Amino acid sequence: MRAGRGPRHSYTLFLLPGALAFLAVMVAPFLMNTAVSFTDWQGVGSPEWSGLANYRELMDDSEFWASFRHSLFMVVAMAAVPTVIGLVLAAALFDYIGRHHGSKVVTVLRACFYLPQVLPIAVAGIVWSWILAPENGSLNALLEAVGLGAWQQDWLGDPDLALYSVMGVMVWVQLGFPLVVFMAGLQRVDPQLHEAAELDGAGWWRRFRHITLPQIRPETYVVLTWCTIAALKVFGAVYVLTKGGPGGATNVPSYFSFTTFFEKTQVGYGAAISTVLTVIILVLALIGLKFQTRAEDAEEGART
Repeated sequence: MRAGRGPRHSYTLFLLPGALAFLAVMVAPFLMNTAVSFTDWQGVGSPEWSGLANYRELMDDSEFWASFRHSLFMVVAMAAVPTVIGLVLAAALFDYIGRHHGSKVVTVLRACFYLPQVLPIAVAGIVWSWILAPENGSLNALLEAVGLGAWQQDWLGDPDLALYSVMGVMVWVQLGFPLVVFMAGLQRVDPQLHEAAELDGAGWWRRFRHITLPQIRPETYVVLTWCTIAALKVFGAVYVLTKGGPGGATNVPSYFSFTTFFEKTQVGYGAAISTVLTVIILVLALIGLKFQTRAEDAEEGART
């Protein structure tokens, strides 16, 4: 009995520092923020209990709902589009370029696609603000050079274009993560399945649809969950590129909470915004984990 308890106790000791850090860095601040969200407080003095007043105000706040709609656009730009493009590029690198040009070329290209994930978002944002600048910006200069000067725009200053410009930047930033995950997943697919299907006359698309996609379903759920969470809490790119403007056209809940906290000094209301956003992210994370677990269990059952 004692010999059996020893390893379990040692595992608990190894997990304890991480658990304490999680409580101190994540759980405790979230509980404090939630408590502040039930108060009317400007950041100084004593908070005054206001109950659900901040949440009732939030439900009627058109600016919050506009920022949440913008966040849905970010989900498209950072989850849906990168997942599709990343899957296509991963398949191309794995099935075509890897076979015809070798693994070294694949490694270099994969690193190039992943590079935006490594760059600090502040650096990437500043570079893209130079590229998209209305005067002397690289994109407008390129359009002028190829005879498309009529297409020049104020990409980040036009309320009708700013959100789509930020979305384009975020596609570029986010693309490397799905690509790397999908390439790792493709290495798990049994090549004998493809060989058997090819002998039966199945083309590349049929093999990809009926063999590859079902095999990498767990990776797909990981990518969609991770990228959706990243889209909902995106802040740095909006702060660097547009600061939520022009006229709130690129405002998102995380930036809206930030400005409510530090510019308007409505700390209780800002805490309510961040609490709602955190709850939404937690729910989506749990849903994504549930689907991922189901996919892994189904794959394990198919193997046995």
